[in-house]
Amino acid sequence: GCRSETGGFDTEKFAAQATNPQIKMIEIKLSQGAKPGHGGVLPGAKVTEEIAEARGIPVGVECISPAGHSAFSTPMELMDFIGALRELSGGKPVGFKLCVGHKWEFMAVVKAMLESGIRPDFIVVDGTEGGTGAAPLEFTNRLGTPLRQGLAFVHNTLVGAGLRDEIKLGASGKLISAFDIASALCLGADWVNSARGFMLALGCIQSQSCHTNRCPVGVATQDAKRQKALVVPDKATRVANFHRNTVKALMDFAHAAGLETPKGFKPEHVYVREGNRDVMPASAALDWLKPDDLLTKDDIPGFTTYWAMADARTFEPVKSLAAAREERHG
Repeated sequence: GCRSETGGFDTEKFAAQATNPQIKMIEIKLSQGAKPGHGGVLPGAKVTEEIAEARGIPVGVECISPAGHSAFSTPMELMDFIGALRELSGGKPVGFKLCVGHKWEFMAVVKAMLESGIRPDFIVVDGTEGGTGAAPLEFTNRLGTPLRQGLAFVHNTLVGAGLRDEIKLGASGKLISAFDIASALCLGADWVNSARGFMLALGCIQSQSCHTNRCPVGVATQDAKRQKALVVPDKATRVANFHRNTVKALMDFAHAAGLETPKGFKPEHVYVREGNRDVMPASAALDWLKPDDLLTKDDIPGFTTYWAMADARTFEPVKSLAAAREERHG
């Protein structure tokens, strides 16, 4: 509900919406796991009067959410946009969500944080496992970085730049069970966003017809007849049960690991398959940077090459991969 008639960003509409006491935080979606670099389409058939009023768009008219933002085009401009949204919302937390693509792109954003002095309050890392029935099938599970690798990379980059303590880190991407949540916390997440589990509890059968307005179980449709399939009293109980039992199972995992709360999960608490497929704790299988490593060290495999390619003023690499590697190795 914050777009102009031409699809751009409307500051006045945003300020009016964001200051609503129900709004607790603001998230800029750079990309999502299901549709990285693709954007989205809300078909005209799904734009009812209710949807049109909420989103500030014409009834029955297709609404395009393009892959790229018109409000910014460089990492520094993204930081300025974050600062503007924070001011317009009255100081509410502002962050962004992304499915990691090229490593230098995220590192360019981190360099922009260092140069501008502006920090997002939080970052949500989505994995390519993220899904929606409206996603292009060729994109799902293929474009972007899987959550485990993407989350560890973002966590380590923030640590290496000396920013991790200032920014909260969320994780999303096919996280359903208590173990999914625990493993994400082990790899650096402060919290987990879960959509799929609640959708399944609500009755979703993954028919992949979200965009057609013909969802057979009434979840993703504005068709009044099809919505009757979603019996609210029954589904509300199922969703509440799923939430309660998943949180209980998460606490059971923590206690089984000798921890008082899930906040104590560390990389050594989860085992992964890496390299030659040996099963090792994540603390040994993955690289873990120390504070300010990227600012003080010149040779960190998997990091310094891409760090050299990143620039706060562009998402494009300022050096080729070969040049950055040659510079790193002398």
